[in-house]
Amino acid sequence: MRFWVGGYTADAGGAASGIGVVHAGSPDSPLAGGDLAFTGVATPAASPSWIVAHPTLDILYAAQESAGAVGAFARTGPESFAPLGTAVTAGDAPCHLAVAPDGGSLVASCYGDGRVVSFPLDATGRVGAARIASAAQDPYADAAMQGRLAELSALQGMTGFSGLGDLPILGSEAEAEAAFAAEEEGGHIARSSRAHQARFLPGGVIATTDLGLDLVRFWTLQNGELRETQSLALPRGSGPRHTVWHPSGHLYVVTELSLELFVVAADPSAPASERWSVVGGAPLAPAARSGEDFAAEIALARDAQHVVVGIRGSNTLASLRVRDGGRGVTPVALAESGVDWPRHHVIERDTVLVAGQLSNEIASLSLDERTGAVGRVRRRVEAPSPTRLLADHG
Repeated sequence: MRFWVGGYTADAGGAASGIGVVHAGSPDSPLAGGDLAFTGVATPAASPSWIVAHPTLDILYAAQESAGAVGAFARTGPESFAPLGTAVTAGDAPCHLAVAPDGGSLVASCYGDGRVVSFPLDATGRVGAARIASAAQDPYADAAMQGRLAELSALQGMTGFSGLGDLPILGSEAEAEAAFAAEEEGGHIARSSRAHQARFLPGGVIATTDLGLDLVRFWTLQNGELRETQSLALPRGSGPRHTVWHPSGHLYVVTELSLELFVVAADPSAPASERWSVVGGAPLAPAARSGEDFAAEIALARDAQHVVVGIRGSNTLASLRVRDGGRGVTPVALAESGVDWPRHHVIERDTVLVAGQLSNEIASLSLDERTGAVGRVRRRVEAPSPTRLLADHG
């Protein structure tokens, strides 16, 4: 299989020079277990830390994190792209992009200033003008919310959640290994909005995470504008980072700071502002160390019976089993990732490919599809500052 590789360039202290190309076996094979080869750069770009493909056109979109912009790149050959128009400003440190299933819009999440930004895409895939959504509000800023905090803390007994205390907001995506210094203001830790991911869900719903304010926000697109329908608070200091949609109708949310997986579900009979709630969850692994380890990506196995989450710091991969029709998860195994700072990983059948941001390499590991356990490293290849792996299904 062929994969496009996002990464950090010199403007963010990285070694990449644009969007890279990696082969896992033959580039045209449906399997990813073969030899790994980094074959070069598909197009130069400034810190394309997250890349995503248009659903129907041969176009890649890149969150150019240090430039604060979204760039579009049209395919010019089997492994080459060229800029499609000029990059469009999004905000401070856009770290994630999501394209609507119909290809009509794109949503960027900005870690630096917390912006959630929508962009129209025209019929050729060009990016239109930014439309900034309403800003997130800290659910724990008001003393009146302490009752809500106690309510959420009760989840500990239900799921085994830990680390519900005040944790510092963690650092810049451009310098993932450094902690973001917490400031004291009148005896309280200053909290900032840190938008981190958007996901298009069935039924025209969009879910976004705010790592800094412990929120999962839900939206609809109306006339090109994002309209928030609900803001769901997770335990303070948990740091929701990334999500995956389970075919059972549950949204799985991994928290970077408290190292947990929350299961979120919708009640169609409830008002839109109260529709989504936490129904289950679990710690990622008993050995995960809050304050030293930081969760990264979450990915579903092919049969959706297991999920695998990357943990930076201890540099491991945690496997969890899905149970109760998708409503629950249980930790089953913890494996070495084989790389330093496993920023992103993908699962292709019985193979897990992991991007080691700080070790400048991509590793291939086996996956036992029956148990969900990740095996040893089978292959590895040097790749500069990789932060994202995207399969070329085009």
